[in-house]
Amino acid sequence: MNYQVDENGFYGPYGGAYVPEVLFSTVQNLSQSYQGILDDPEFKKELSRLLKLYVGRETPLYPSPYLSGLHQTNVFLKREDLCHSGAHKINNTLGQVLLAKRLGKTRIVAETGAGSHGVATAMACALLKLPCFIYMGEVDMKRQFPNVERMRLLGATVVPALSGSKTLKDATNEAFRDWINNPVDTFYVIGSVVGPHPYPDMVAQFQSVISKELIQQVPDLTGKEVPDYVIACVGGGSNAAGSFYHFLDNPAVKLVAAEAAGKGLDSGFTAAATFRGKSGILHGSKTKFMQTNEGQVLEAHSISAGLDYPGIGPLHAWLHDTGRAQFVAVTDEEALDAGIALSQKEGIIPAIESAHALAALSHLDFKPTDVVVVCLSGRGDKDLETYIQYSTSKKSSHDQI
Repeated sequence: MNYQVDENGFYGPYGGAYVPEVLFSTVQNLSQSYQGILDDPEFKKELSRLLKLYVGRETPLYPSPYLSGLHQTNVFLKREDLCHSGAHKINNTLGQVLLAKRLGKTRIVAETGAGSHGVATAMACALLKLPCFIYMGEVDMKRQFPNVERMRLLGATVVPALSGSKTLKDATNEAFRDWINNPVDTFYVIGSVVGPHPYPDMVAQFQSVISKELIQQVPDLTGKEVPDYVIACVGGGSNAAGSFYHFLDNPAVKLVAAEAAGKGLDSGFTAAATFRGKSGILHGSKTKFMQTNEGQVLEAHSISAGLDYPGIGPLHAWLHDTGRAQFVAVTDEEALDAGIALSQKEGIIPAIESAHALAALSHLDFKPTDVVVVCLSGRGDKDLETYIQYSTSKKSSHDQI
């Protein structure tokens, strides 16, 4: 079974490039040139230099005493939260903005949900001297306000998306509209393994630095050649794609994707696309997303702004259908409880997105000898208000009993 993108931009039946005619030549030129640029020794040298000196890679693989004891196995946290910007997103934005400069683009647009991708894009643009415009749902701007201020401080223009649910889907729609109106000078930095080919593959390659480091770190720390499990949260799925990338063709490594079940799979308030979605075209590619019988996109719900997206990247749709990855549905409450527990037991405050991956541990059965790697994709500074509100509400409910 092949899990890499084919020459036409597909993972099995998923992927492709379904774009308006005005963007066709732009996307076609990108698909014809991106791999040559990524493979260019000078490009690779510059990106590696920035990942080391600017981002702070490599990130540690931390053995978690608390989680290992709780689950009676060997749990390690891949600390992407320690990257400059506080999340894995910077791996991809640096790569894409460098690529944009190679292509002669003079303006950057991006979408963001939780704000992590927006902050990372703003940082890359500040460093590499390109103006950027970040689209963010009005709802997300309120619940992730600290990240909005970070983007503005970094010199980015933050543009509110005021349509639909005013979350990530709508921000993506607005970013696409901007790109359609400015195809010649503008490069769209997509934040996940979604969108038209070559974006899913390009983002996966930039994020594959995560699993590339694991190849060396796991044997050094454990004596095992590869981990038994790699677990990551999935919205669109960039941190999962990067964590899985170098293990895709190794069946000895079990891949686990934690999706946002929201208030429950049957509640009508969920973002679990593999559980409640079906195949269709969304944001430029064929993939799985939640939709009506008529094909209209359903609103997603997750307490996590970064997972509040109705679809999933085409690579992950293919991993689901082939059974290569196991998908676990994690509720808002499970994620919040897992994030608070890690904070209090280990002194690490995870992003609520990452807390979904932590909660997935309770859905699985491990052997005492297993090596389990969880991608801690981001830090929880941006989510403090949500954590505090939940803790306060839970304490109040407990006091009333």
